[in-house]
Amino acid sequence: MSSFVLVAAVFLASSVEMVEALTIVLAAGTTRSWRSALEGTGAAIFVLGVLVAVVGVPLVKYVPISTMRLVIGALLLIFGLQWLRKAILRASGLKAMHNEDEIFEKEVARLGAIPGSSSGRDATAFTVAFKGVFLEGLEVVIVVLTLGVANHRLALAAWAAAAAILVIGLVGVIVSRQLSKVPENAMKMAVGLMLVSFGSFWSGEGMGVHWPLSDLSILGLIALYGLATLVMVKVLSGVRPGLALAEEAQ
Repeated sequence: MSSFVLVAAVFLASSVEMVEALTIVLAAGTTRSWRSALEGTGAAIFVLGVLVAVVGVPLVKYVPISTMRLVIGALLLIFGLQWLRKAILRASGLKAMHNEDEIFEKEVARLGAIPGSSSGRDATAFTVAFKGVFLEGLEVVIVVLTLGVANHRLALAAWAAAAAILVIGLVGVIVSRQLSKVPENAMKMAVGLMLVSFGSFWSGEGMGVHWPLSDLSILGLIALYGLATLVMVKVLSGVRPGLALAEEAQ
């Protein structure tokens, strides 16, 4: 069961980040150069793969599991709470929903205004694609390393991330700009709940807490945080109805 939750958390988190990266790559390829955009994407994926191999393997071999779980649990709590906060604000209407089509149009307009070659190799397309894929992919690497290493299932977490990249890539090829069809905001809330739950579980284990039912306690934590999230969304939705969106989507 813990393996299933691990795979689900990594797959959803990776899917969210890859949707955002794909939006940038599509914009760079459409307005500048597909060749350079794809080369930038490939270079970023290669660098991220090296990063996982260089950082992940030593962590698994040389760092005590109790220390890893305490540190990684705290990081997951911070990381997950950030995702959950934004998801709660969006669900309650206090923050603009994330719209990939709108982001795509803005990126196209920005890149189209930059002079340069529209065919062959293009430095702008390469750079934009590389930065977009690397930065979004870096979050995937963090999720893969933290969830995979702390549970001694790095390979499983890496395969889940690879599956997400493949699925989102295929979606991008098939539907191109229609990325808004992907339920990204709902996925972000689910990922936030999972990361916070894993973070709580492993922080507790790192401090010597003996959870009832062992790994099954993660499901209980997800249910508990899920209930608290629903309550917060309900409360915030009724605090200031009709409030203008206070923040831009990120």
